[in-house]
Amino acid sequence: MPSIIARLLREDDGQDLVEYALLTSVIGFASVATFPVILNAIGTVYGTWETSMNTLWEPANPIGSGS
Repeated sequence: MPSIIARLLREDDGQDLVEYALLTSVIGFASVATFPVILNAIGTVYGTWETSMNTLWEPANPIGSGS
């Protein structure tokens, strides 16, 4: 058992794969953690835009209304 542990500490085969896996998991966790914040910000901006666009819209006068 000590020889296996010593070999794992000495050899670096597969180190790149482990580093990429750790980096991918950190990026994934950060994405999942920030998604609700981004979702809320997008919803707020869209709601404000929709409200302001609805207040700018004026319906056309009906045909024959005289004005």
